[in-house]
Amino acid sequence: MKPTHILPSPARRILVLSAFLVGAALAFHSADSKGADGPAALYQQHCAACHGPDRLGATGPALLPENLARLRKEEAATVVRDGRTATQMQPFGAVIGEDQIAALIAWIYTPVVPAPSWSEADIRASRIAHVDPASLLAKPVFDADPMNLFLVVETGDHHVSVLDGDKLEPIHRFQSRHALHGGPKFTADGRYVFFASRDGWITKYDLWNLKVVTEIRAGINTRNVAVSADGKHVAVANYLPHTLVLLDGELNLLKSIPVTDRDGKTSSRVSAVYEATPRKSFVAALKDVPEVWEISFDPAAGDIPVGYVHDYKYREGAFVPAYLNPRRTELSAPLDDFFFTQDYSTVLGASREGVGQVVNLDVRRKIADLALDGMPHLGSGISWDWQGRRVMASTNLKAAEVTVIDLKDWSVVKRIPTRGPGFFLRSHENSRYAFVDSMMSREAKNTLQVIDKQTLEIVKELKAAPGQTLAHIEFTRDGRYALASLWEMDGALIVYDAKTLEEVKRLPMKKPVGKYNVWNKITREEGTSH
Repeated sequence: MKPTHILPSPARRILVLSAFLVGAALAFHSADSKGADGPAALYQQHCAACHGPDRLGATGPALLPENLARLRKEEAATVVRDGRTATQMQPFGAVIGEDQIAALIAWIYTPVVPAPSWSEADIRASRIAHVDPASLLAKPVFDADPMNLFLVVETGDHHVSVLDGDKLEPIHRFQSRHALHGGPKFTADGRYVFFASRDGWITKYDLWNLKVVTEIRAGINTRNVAVSADGKHVAVANYLPHTLVLLDGELNLLKSIPVTDRDGKTSSRVSAVYEATPRKSFVAALKDVPEVWEISFDPAAGDIPVGYVHDYKYREGAFVPAYLNPRRTELSAPLDDFFFTQDYSTVLGASREGVGQVVNLDVRRKIADLALDGMPHLGSGISWDWQGRRVMASTNLKAAEVTVIDLKDWSVVKRIPTRGPGFFLRSHENSRYAFVDSMMSREAKNTLQVIDKQTLEIVKELKAAPGQTLAHIEFTRDGRYALASLWEMDGALIVYDAKTLEEVKRLPMKKPVGKYNVWNKITREEGTSH
């Protein structure tokens, strides 16, 4: 298995050269105004060529507080001092002193003022075509079942491994953008997959040909990407700038929507965007505005009334086309984390303050409250049939529990105590068990707990070494095996028999933060997130 790499295109080489030249000019200015040893001058001298003179990124990632949220300052200092193996990040410890490194780290964790922008012209200019689509074969270039592949995101060295889900062996590995975020999204035929990096790059990858096809930078700080089942529409949720970006399937810009409330007075980050196949729409969660947005990608969708309507039938009032425009559901509090019922008619949402609401997308209003505490992570919720009722369950980022909710009357069926606050909950329709981590707990992050979905009791614990992180289960297509991530630089995928709960094998990986099965994702399998 030979790793392949995304090679710099002529456009990217020009971008790097431009960044270097502009950086040199800014370095002179910074040195003159803040001293040659100041952090701004050090940045322009050593960092701007790869990370951009404005810290927005070039061949290297953007160095902004929003983009560095998951990297501790101590870890960042280690990267500057020692470099990062298997990347172009070289060590600077021999040329920059410890005090200077500390000052540089503090500086890059300081917001840029005024906040940087990323316009439609910037988006269009960033697009890179890596291959001619006409040169790609219309069938897989490998023998494995294309519907039982896994994509394993390894953030340790910014690669993605393609795993044969039948043999449980890697068949390919390729370099990714920095800090992939929000999970890859597949087209319904399983051929194409789209990735989003934290610093705004959207990558279209041909899983049958094992090649990167196209890339475009849709924002500066991006949360996730959503893709229509036919692959013709792509939506990108941005924290910075406050935009929802819509692309076509070849990653050409369709439009960039500034995200504000109905009056245009309050701007908002977009927490996430989801694709609702039965509705032919995207549904967006807004961080700072109490609204849920639904954006239809059906050209035949009916118009949206904006303002007062005297007679809807006779078109007496103001309307805009529904195609690629937001239809707003106004609420009393923002919701930035969603779980959808299987038909996508209803959203269960929660704010980071623990305010839970049930929203019906057809009538466009809240229909119930949810009795949630702490910081529920509904986006990681799963559902199943229990004692003749349909229930869902969610982890909690602050409370040590899994909350089970009846999907008919929205009542809490049970709160299952766990070792600590957790991030991921996973199962499969063919499995009796659900697996939950406690990765938000310093003491219990090495423990996976197994819940019997019928008794709602914890029946077993799976442990890694103390201090390590064990998390994020994903099942094979048939539910026979459950794969867990040993979330370390020299980590592994640990394969468990989903019935006996015994370990089957380990595959070495570089911090495998997540793995995603093609079939489970495209069929919206009840035991995985969508």
